[in-house]
Amino acid sequence: MPARYFTVEEANALLPEIKPLMARLLERRAKVATMQNELAGILNGDLSDVGGRTASDMVQDFAAIERLVMKVRAYGCVVKDLNVGLLDFLSERNGREVYLCWRYGEPRIEYYHELHTGFAGRERL
Repeated sequence: MPARYFTVEEANALLPEIKPLMARLLERRAKVATMQNELAGILNGDLSDVGGRTASDMVQDFAAIERLVMKVRAYGCVVKDLNVGLLDFLSERNGREVYLCWRYGEPRIEYYHELHTGFAGRERL
């Protein structure tokens, strides 16, 4: 599948569809993070209950996270960080490839960065 290039306008137009998916993703990720401590106690115990409710719920959450990531990627963007809801959209700027960069909670795409710099190299559009 060839790479999809976005203009700022095209990427921003997708945000109303992507934001709810990212909200669900971050919610599931937070749930898994909280369950991690509980599951660690189960796995380290003498009587492990790895088939119990906590472990089963966590497996379901991981499956939901995977499905949501696939839905977000289907729009053509790159999921960069599930901890903060960071997405990149491949674009062209001044004749070179860059990523338009959006983090969940931002109202629109206002930043870009070089392909090799990542979030730390974000610059205003």
